[in-house]
Amino acid sequence: MAAPGAARRLYRRILQLHRALPPALRDLGDRYVKEEFRRHRAAGPAEAQRFLREWENYAALIQQQIDEDKQNLREKTVYGLQLTEEKLNDFRDEQIGQLKELMDEATKPNKKITISEDSKYKT
Repeated sequence: MAAPGAARRLYRRILQLHRALPPALRDLGDRYVKEEFRRHRAAGPAEAQRFLREWENYAALIQQQIDEDKQNLREKTVYGLQLTEEKLNDFRDEQIGQLKELMDEATKPNKKITISEDSKYKT
């Protein structure tokens, strides 16, 4: 991945931000971030730049939502955001499969959230 120092700092920042999340979200988020950064280690420069930009946007969003939660600016804290149809159309089939797996894991009632290391992200 291009600029490994920047990627490492971003990775650490995201894991640090996740400490403020509810335990189940933190667990899910940490594992997903670790898997995604590991998967993109050998990305080409253009893909690495886009990857880092998207994760920087995510970190900024989570930071903002954590700050709002601390200031009690919202009645109920909701982390993340709704993906637009335009954004979803930019995803590859593999990414759509990953999103579906994340959604399935995040919506399991009263079960520990898991992401399998070796799962095949097919739709």
